[in-house]
Amino acid sequence: MIKRLWHGWTTHENADLYFNVLTTQVIPGIEAKAIPGYLGIEVLRRELEDEIEFVTIMSFRSLDDIIAFQGADYQKCYVPEAAQRVLKRWDQTAQHYELKESRNHA
Repeated sequence: MIKRLWHGWTTHENADLYFNVLTTQVIPGIEAKAIPGYLGIEVLRRELEDEIEFVTIMSFRSLDDIIAFQGADYQKCYVPEAAQRVLKRWDQTAQHYELKESRNHA
């Protein structure tokens, strides 16, 4: 499994608006593409002194599946216009990690 990590930052005032855009437009848009090998997405949020950081972690079966989602330049970030309007800044590329082990104790 491959994890695709991306970071975006917004103001305290725009944090809830960005989360709403992410969960009602961006993620459903990704899921509507029915990408083979796409396994899901996690959204993390961290309050900082002067901004809010969001991290998305998308899970794919393989790097080939990420290339099917993003194209040959698969490290390029995917930030739709609606999200760009409420973000302060964001990673221009995503990082990709091979999941070697996962232990859940929920």
